Amino acid sequence: MIEILSSLIDEHAYVGLFIASFLASTILPLGSEAFVVLLISKGFDTLPIIMVASVGNYLGSCTTYYVGLRGRTDIIERFFSISEEQLKRTDSMFSKYGTFLLLFTWMPLIGDAIAATGGVLKLDFRTFSIYVFLGKFARYVTLAYITTSTLALF
Repeated sequence: MIEILSSLIDEHAYVGLFIASFLASTILPLGSEAFVVLLISKGFDTLPIIMVASVGNYLGSCTTYYVGLRGRTDIIERFFSISEEQLKRTDSMFSKYGTFLLLFTWMPLIGDAIAATGGVLKLDFRTFSIYVFLGKFARYVTLAYITTSTLALF
């Protein structure tokens, strides 16, 4: 059984990472970090891992942004598990910190609310994209650095 799982991971590593990263920033409360660590520990190239995870996670946030842009708070609450209260709280954070808040869409619990609120507020999509992608990319670069540094110790 372990050989089969290992083979699946080896053969579909980047597709699986993309799907996990995409879903992690949309409707599923899961993290893609474990998948990144697993692939690095199995010897996959770090740069493609960082890029695939960043793009997948970014596109997931774009999906959340789009749902917010369409004003579908019913869908946001039902499928994204983001309450009206979270949206209001994030709205006030945007008032205080501006679009720089988008750099933190990678954060658990609040990241999806930031992306959805960006859509609800109809923030410029180019600005949204730049900040969100930079935040996601920095997150995976940091994770890859920590993982490779830790593995080098052993």
